[in-house]
Parts: sequence; C-alpha cells; structure tokens
Amino acid sequence: MLGMALAAIDGTIVSTAVPQIVGDLGGFAVFSWLFSGYLLAVTVTLPVYGKLSDTFGRKPVLIAGIILFLVGSLLCALAWNMAALIAFRIVQGLGGGALQGTVQTIAADLYPLKERPRIQAKLSTVWATSAVAGPVVGGLLAGYADWRWIFLINLPVGALALWLVVRHLHEPARPRPKTRPRIDWAGALAVFATGTLLLTALVQGGVAWPWLSAPSLGLFAASAALAALTVVIERRAAEPIIPGWVWRRRTIASVNLALGAMGLLMVAPTAFLPTYAQSVLGLGPIAAGFVLSVMTLSWPVSAALSDRVYNRIGFRLTAIIGMSAALLVLLAFPLLPYPGEPWQPALIMLLLGAALGLFQLPLIVGVQSTVGWAERGTTTASVLFCRQVGQSVGAAVFGAVANGVLAARLLNAPAPGLPDDLDAVARTLEDPGALSAAATDQLRRAVDAAVDHVYIGAAGAAALALLALVVLAPRRFPVITEPEDRRP
Repeated sequence: MLGMALAAIDGTIVSTAVPQIVGDLGGFAVFSWLFSGYLLAVTVTLPVYGKLSDTFGRKPVLIAGIILFLVGSLLCALAWNMAALIAFRIVQGLGGGALQGTVQTIAADLYPLKERPRIQAKLSTVWATSAVAGPVVGGLLAGYADWRWIFLINLPVGALALWLVVRHLHEPARPRPKTRPRIDWAGALAVFATGTLLLTALVQGGVAWPWLSAPSLGLFAASAALAALTVVIERRAAEPIIPGWVWRRRTIASVNLALGAMGLLMVAPTAFLPTYAQSVLGLGPIAAGFVLSVMTLSWPVSAALSDRVYNRIGFRLTAIIGMSAALLVLLAFPLLPYPGEPWQPALIMLLLGAALGLFQLPLIVGVQSTVGWAERGTTTASVLFCRQVGQSVGAAVFGAVANGVLAARLLNAPAPGLPDDLDAVARTLEDPGALSAAATDQLRRAVDAAVDHVYIGAAGAAALALLALVVLAPRRFPVITEPEDRRP
C-alpha cells in the first residue's frame, strides 16, 4: 500500500504546484508534459513489467520500480529547468509502471479468492485518500515551503516501503526452468515505441497541433506501422511481452475491452467535472475538488461489499449490474437543472463511484483468478494497460467534443473575445469585468452544454463496456485454485 501510494498521490500533488513550478523554471508552453510524460512512461511500461514479474518474480520488479521512482523523485527535486523536470518525470513514470501493475498482482498472489475483495478495497482506499490528500499537501508545500518538497516527500515514504518489501515479502521457491529465461527485448522496445507514438498523438492532438495536421497524421501513421511490426515481432518471440493468449482467451479479452471502456468514461468526471463546478456552479477550486472527490468515498465501500454479490451471482453478472447502474447515472447528469446546486453533481458522483466499484473489482479479481502464478503478472498488466489507453483515448475524444460544442455555442456570441476552448474558460470567468452579464451567462450555458455532451459520450463508453461483457465474457469465469503452499 505504501508503494502504491507513491504512484497514487503523484498526479494530484504535482498539479497543485504547477503555478509555482512555472514561475520558478518557466516553460509554460510545455508544462502539460509534466503529466503527459509521466502518463506515457507508466502506460507503455505496464506490459513489460507484467511479463518480467512472471519471469523473475514480483519482488525484484517491485524493488526496482520503487528505486527507479525514488531516483526520479530526487532528480525532479534537483531540476534546473522545465526540460530537465519533464525528463525526470519520465524517469518517475518508468518506476510508476512497475508499482501500479506489480502491487495489484502481489495482492492476488498473497490472498485467496475469498479474501481478495478485502485487500483490493484497502488498495482502493489508497487512491481515495490520495485524491483528497494530494491537493491539500501539494498546496501547503507549494505555498509555505518550496515546490521541490512535493518530490522530496516521496523519499521517506518510498524508503519505508522498500525496507518493508525487502524484509517481509518472501516469495516461495518456484521450479527452476529447464532453460534460461529469454527476455523479449525487441518486443519490449516495439511496445514502448508504439505506445509512446500513439499516446503522444492522442495527448497532443488538438492541443499542440490540429487533429488533421501533418504532425498528428504522421504520428498516427507511424504508430499504426509500429503496431503492425510489434505483432510480427511478438508472434515470432519465444517469450513475448504481450503473448497472443491475452486476446485469444475470452475472459481476459472481454475484461480488457470492458476496462478500456471504463478508462474512456472516467475522463468525464475526472477531467471535466472540476471545470463544470467552477465555471457553471461558480465554486472555488477546493469546493470543486470536493464535488469530484465524493466518488472516491463510495467506490471503496462498494468494492469491499462486491464479494457478497459476485459470490452469489458470479463476476460477469455483478459487473454488468454495476456498469448498467453507471450508464443510468451518466445519463442523469445532462438532466441536471441549470445552474443547479452543488449537491446535485456531488450526488451523481457518489452514485457513480458506487456503481464503478461494483464493476471494476469483480472483473480484476475474476480475471486474476482464471490464471496461475506464471501468467498473473501479464494478465494484470494487460488489464491496467487497456484502462490507461482508454483514459488517453477518452481525453483526446472528449476534449475534441467539448471544445467543438463550446465553439458552436459561442459562434454568434454577443460579446467579443469569448474563449473557444475549455482551458481558457475559467481564466475568462475569473475576471468578472471582462464580460457583460449576458455574455457571462451565455459562456456558462455553453460550458454546461459541452460537459453534458461529454457525459453522454461517457454513457456511450459504458454501453461499450456492457457490450463487451454480454457478447464476449463467459457466463462463469473459469477460476483456478492455487495450493496454499504456493503463496508468498
């Protein structure tokens, strides 16, 4: 849990210190790469670490991930300009990929099926606590100390996590393979390159350059070509990083697609609700963050209680019920009155967290239970990889939708100088003298319409997740029971 906390709190604690970082180091035009670079490194390394943990064990991979994350944190604290900080954030992300996937895999190794909901719910509380504590701690450190402390604070936490893992995690001896394990370095490099180009195209498209521009089209074409090359390399490899059975087995393939769709829909609340709360409801940043954070209160509770449901009706049906509820909740958001009261979207988020807790945990526990130790790391990494890619695709798609709706609504605006993208809306509304009352109201209504369309799109992603489960997933997951003496 301490190791996972390093990765969980990272994004929220850094975001609050961006003004101080930019003021000290400059580089406002590229500061978004503090987050994009980290996300890229985490996402593209997940499959690699999953395969390595199946080959060499979880403990060495986790130890290496913690050390790499701490080295990146120390280097970030010593950064002398924005380019150096972005590069060191990527180093952090290389360690973060090991933390996210390996901790989830170890949880499945340590606990039998009946106890996994309890430990997975505890892991969920790490993310919930980080969502609330991250902005508070980051704001305090940036305001009263120095932004470099948001990276230095990782060192004692990571050192304690490292000591506990080295001292107390003991994996049982596995049968020594007859042949020396062969690492698919060509496949790892191909996966890394493909993911980097694709995610760069998705993250920067419509932001750094237009979607139909030469850089965007070139990146998509190059990523498609590399994806084809990756398939060829992996089919020929003796021990592929992403083996074909990940997609040939119905259970794993359906869970991958379903959680990829969940990553897609998660962009709606996490990326657009704070803008809605500040621009439409007129809340401050802290109150807007609370409207979002209530989702993290109901999610762990629902996840912890989900075993009482899936032990009776199965993993697949439990997840279908959870995503069906999420679909209804997402469709309810556009029905909220304008401008409305803060408790209304907060209630929506509370219900959404409960629904997604009932959806995600049964699928992760279920798919981990269908494979043995030697395949669990790869399986878990593939699930998390698809979820991360879904989030990147969602950010690109829904960002384009929101900005398109906003621009269309403001096409014939009565006041000049109105913004045509969501990033500039909050800055415009912070200056009440810049717009007339009528123009301000029109701008708020345009933001309301844009976010409503995003939530409708998120409901479409929920429908895709349901389709994957209904069409592909078997009615009963083929659960494998491992002997107790094979557990760490």
